[in-house]
Amino acid sequence: EVQYVASGGAMVQPGGSLRLSCTASGFTFSNHDMSWVRQAPGEEWISSIHPAGDMTSYAPSVQGRFIISRDNSKDTLYLQMANLKPEDTGDYYCVRSDDYSNFRRGQGTRVTVSV
Repeated sequence: EVQYVASGGAMVQPGGSLRLSCTASGFTFSNHDMSWVRQAPGEEWISSIHPAGDMTSYAPSVQGRFIISRDNSKDTLYLQMANLKPEDTGDYYCVRSDDYSNFRRGQGTRVTVSV
């Protein structure tokens, strides 16, 4: 069974930083492109990374502030978030990119950016 478990969310002030992690299981992690999705309340694709980690892409809203990475030895995806803004508030999910429509199946992590 495919599972995604995200963690690391918290409440932070604007300008703060967070690092999200997501552990995946039920498939060969190192063979698949992975993505982060934000729901707040509408859904927004945030970022994706190729299996080897050598190619990444970002939504314009987070470009230059967020960095996606992965550790294939740990089946774990990361999202380093900097200069956080109130509009970054939401529930963050990770998902295998070809399984995108099922991202809510995973356990998300909540990020709240507020003074």
